[in-house]
Parts: sequence; structure tokens; C-alpha cells
Amino acid sequence: MKLHADSAEGVNLIQAYTRTSVSVNGQTYTRSILVPATGPMIEWAATSLADLQESHFDAVVQAAPEVLILGTGASLRFPKPAVLRALMAARIGVETMDTAAACRTYNILVAEGRRVMAALLIAD
Repeated sequence: MKLHADSAEGVNLIQAYTRTSVSVNGQTYTRSILVPATGPMIEWAATSLADLQESHFDAVVQAAPEVLILGTGASLRFPKPAVLRALMAARIGVETMDTAAACRTYNILVAEGRRVMAALLIAD
């Protein structure tokens, strides 16, 4: 008996992650990326939580997901509130967690058909 839901056609699913990479739909990425529910991956110029700026989230605001899952690396760390100002103004919810939890949570939400995007910081 199958105990899991069918994966929706055309959605982006995260299949694996390590400290230095994440695999989405069979493609491995070694730099920080934005993973929308559908469509191509978006290269993300963010390289570390300390260097995050409000402008790093411009593509997220344009995509207008209902929630952004922010993966902060191996451990849970929180960005400065001012960095998230544009997301709050656009009424985009933000959940911050370590990257492993972010990948799992993203997959659950996308499988539910939610308008979700993951922002995954990948260490150099």
C-alpha cells in the first residue's frame, strides 16, 4: 500500500542536502539558491546570514509566495529584522530554520499545493 501522496507534476522537490549542496529535481546546486514551487531555480547572491541585505529578497517579493522558508545552514540563526522589511511589507510570511528542516518543510508545503519558496544559504 502506498502511504505517500503522488508528487504533483511540475513542482520543484528537494531530494537531498549537505552542508555544501542541495539537490532539486535531480540537479545539484553548490551555491545559495531560491527554490520556487514551480519554474526554474533562481541563483541567489546571498552567501551568509551576516551579509544578508534587504535587496537579497527582491526576487522573492517579485515571485510573491505566501510563505518563504529561510534555511540558514547547519544551525538555526535569525536574520536582522530590518533585512526582512520588504517581505513583511509584501505580506509574505517568513519561517527561519536550519537548512535540513527548511528542505523538509518546503517539500511538505509544496506537496500540499501551497505557494511556497525556499531561500537556502549554502556555505562556501
